[in-house]
Amino acid sequence: MKYKRILFLILIPISLLLTQIAKYNQMFAEYYATKVYSIFSKVIGYTSSLVSISLTEIIIVILVISMISYLIITIIKTIIDKSAKYFKMFFLNIIVLTACIYFLFVLFCGINYYRYEFTAYSGLEIKPSTREELIDLCEVLKNQANDLRTMLETNEFDVADVFDNTYYETSIRAQSSFSNISNTYEILKGNYPAPKPVMLSRAMSYINITGMFFPFTFESNINVDIPPYQIPSTMCHELVHLRGFMREDEANFISYLACINSGYEDFAYSGTMLALNHSMNVLYEEDYNAYIKIYSSLSDDVKKDLSYSNLYWKQFDTKVAEISNKVNDSYLKANNQQDGVKSYGRMVDLLLAYYK
Repeated sequence: MKYKRILFLILIPISLLLTQIAKYNQMFAEYYATKVYSIFSKVIGYTSSLVSISLTEIIIVILVISMISYLIITIIKTIIDKSAKYFKMFFLNIIVLTACIYFLFVLFCGINYYRYEFTAYSGLEIKPSTREELIDLCEVLKNQANDLRTMLETNEFDVADVFDNTYYETSIRAQSSFSNISNTYEILKGNYPAPKPVMLSRAMSYINITGMFFPFTFESNINVDIPPYQIPSTMCHELVHLRGFMREDEANFISYLACINSGYEDFAYSGTMLALNHSMNVLYEEDYNAYIKIYSSLSDDVKKDLSYSNLYWKQFDTKVAEISNKVNDSYLKANNQQDGVKSYGRMVDLLLAYYK
């Protein structure tokens, strides 16, 4: 049995080889993303969608408990028998499990990081932009946010709320939000499952995660503890990953497109606020005075929403969140996003190209 398990280690070099092929042959990565990955995504995604709850959090909780239990049992057996064989088997099993997980990750997600960028399908051309163009973009988004906010209801905290009674209803609308833009961008077409609200959402906030695409179940998992107006754009963001576009800047931008073209005012506001936040953050660094001028002309309700969001996330500004961000940064850099967490800010280049 031990030697049969060792055979699984061959999955590591196979995974690395597939990744290198995708890295240096973008046509292979694109073919895989559109022809092979799409089959996995639809078949496995449909299967996991038969259950309304998130299988992802169940798997993660079971895995953590199992690993802790296995470690404790290994320690006890080692003490009783005074033999190192149990720890040797423990580490072998961990390595084998890691090899299997990494192989599935490459098949179900990793290769997609090297596919064509969304600009290849959208016709958008990213060029250097002037400070005036950035200011104009922020002005446009500010006006849109102010107008859309007047159409929304507020919750008990006096901030923007979604139109649904439950977040499961919101997830169904998020699923349908791609109908309109998929007519423009055919690559986004497909019958993909709705995102799933996570029961342990508060725990996700502690590690600064708003949503997570889990490639082993092809589920889009959403933190529904965050400010309500941010949930629609987060749902659409994770659904972009399900469609095979893994880069964070692209997922944010496509989420914005899905939201503003959804036909739902609360979704349009969510996407616009996502775009406004990214654009204003860049403007803050480029021209502080222009930033202050535009910020001061935001409506009081929009300012309340921004203030509420800042206060919400400030409570999770802990060492745990810092470690989580560093892990996420390393993950992005390991998967063809050399800017790491900074790649989230590159969305502004796509917005500028879009509005040009």
